[in-house]
Parts: sequence; C-alpha cells; structure tokens
Amino acid sequence: MQILHRIQDVREAVKTARAENSGLKVGFVPTMGYLHKGHASLLEAAREQSDLVVLSIFVNPLQFGPNEDLSRYPRDQERDLAVARAAGTDIVFFPSVEEMYPQPTKTVVSVSEVTERLCGAARPGHFDGVATVVTKLFNIVQPDQAYFGLKDAQQIAVIQQMVDDLNIPVGIVPCPIVREEDGLAMSSRNVYLQPEERKQALVLSSALQMAERLVQSDSGSLQAEELRQAVIDHIRQSPLADIDYADILAYPSLVPVTDLRSTPAFIIALAVKFGKTRLIDNIIIRK
Repeated sequence: MQILHRIQDVREAVKTARAENSGLKVGFVPTMGYLHKGHASLLEAAREQSDLVVLSIFVNPLQFGPNEDLSRYPRDQERDLAVARAAGTDIVFFPSVEEMYPQPTKTVVSVSEVTERLCGAARPGHFDGVATVVTKLFNIVQPDQAYFGLKDAQQIAVIQQMVDDLNIPVGIVPCPIVREEDGLAMSSRNVYLQPEERKQALVLSSALQMAERLVQSDSGSLQAEELRQAVIDHIRQSPLADIDYADILAYPSLVPVTDLRSTPAFIIALAVKFGKTRLIDNIIIRK
C-alpha cells in the first residue's frame, strides 16, 4: 500500500498503473478520515469492482462553517491506515491543507436546488465546500468510479448532479448505510456522544423503521406531512433529542413531497442533536 502526500505523486502513481494495464479500472473512496466499518465497506466495494483502489483522507476546511467542529474533528492516522490496509487499498492520498489549498481558493463549485434543503439549509456553504474538494479530488485521481455512503444521501445527490452537469467522467456508486449492532448509523462523530446521549440516539433508527412500517402497511391514504409528524413525535420521546430537521423529499431531486403514492422514491431524512453532537440518518423508500 502506497501512502502519498503530494498531488503530483498520486497523479504519477495512477498514470503508471494505467500505463501498465490499459484496461485498468480505478475505484476511489474520498473520506475525511477517522475510518470505521462504514468506510471499510466502501473500500471493500471498490476492491470488488476495481483493479486499483485509491483512498483519500483529508479534513476539508471549506465544508466547515465558522462555528463548526473543524478543530475537534477526530483524527487517527494509524487507525486509518490499518483500516485501509485491511480493506485492500492500493494508494492512500493523505494531503495537507497546504497541498490542497496552496493559496486562497477563488474558484468554488456550487450546485443549486438539491443543496437548498436538509443539511444545505442548516449549514450554508457546506455543499460548496464538498463540491469543490470532490471536483479537485476527481481531477487529481481521475477515477472511473467513486464510492459514497448513503448515510450522506444529500451529498450523493449533490455530487451526482455535479458530475452530470459538468460531464465529469466518473461513475458515482452509492453504498448502503452501515449500522452498529443496535441500529445506530456509523459515523465519525459518534465518538463525541456521552453514554446517555448514545443510548437515546437509537431513536433515529427506530423512527425510520417505524416510518417504513407505516408506509408498507398504508392502504393509500397516508400523506407525507402525516408521516413526517409521526417521525417527529417518535423522536421527541427521547428528551435529549433536539431536532434540526425531519423531512420527506423526493429522491434524488430533493423536492417536497405531498402525495407519497405518486412519488417513485422518497427519502425520510433526519438531523438531530444530542448534546453538542449533530447526527444524521435517513431511509430511502422506493415504490
């Protein structure tokens, strides 16, 4: 496994691999590190479908707001490299902020509409930072496919829109949410949770399971707002839960839904704070 820190070194490594194998398929997993089983599942999917697996680990300052947790974001290089090695990663790109942004960035990639709700509304500028760094990484690595977890379903919708609009020749591969045994969606931020917060955070997955059961048992009269209110009421059973949003939107367009019957696919998306920790979770229901 190669560990590279410079953009030029990554480009040369991928170029050399392609020169040695004209049909080489490059799979790419961009992350911010502090890897867990969810990230490992992305690497494993890339390993199954690719000849060369590239992982990037970069805590991107552009996607953090002024009052967000950039300085607190968990980092553990040894752990990350161990997870990467176990998953069969070929190249780890571990750049510094100075390597990625040697001068103040004057070019920003901004995707409209799909960024206006959910985390885009709660975190202004966040998805501009995501789209900009992912564009940079795609230009550096030049992968055939890139793998993203569906826990960040809005992020996938944003990146797919960006790739489509800009004709970037990268296939976007959404991968299932990986959960702890008790149902909590795996996240690097879970480490911030205090024991009681961690216990009460299980209300997110149970609310989504409850919503799915309601949809499956519906005879056709269930409306989106009724379902949304049921989810909110369920979450409010946990006294530590501070709801940022609980929304039901068409997926991947992320436009509001009223009639669930006429919507081929919709997402029930949650963002809830437990103490200082903001967690997201979702379920996509397809008809």
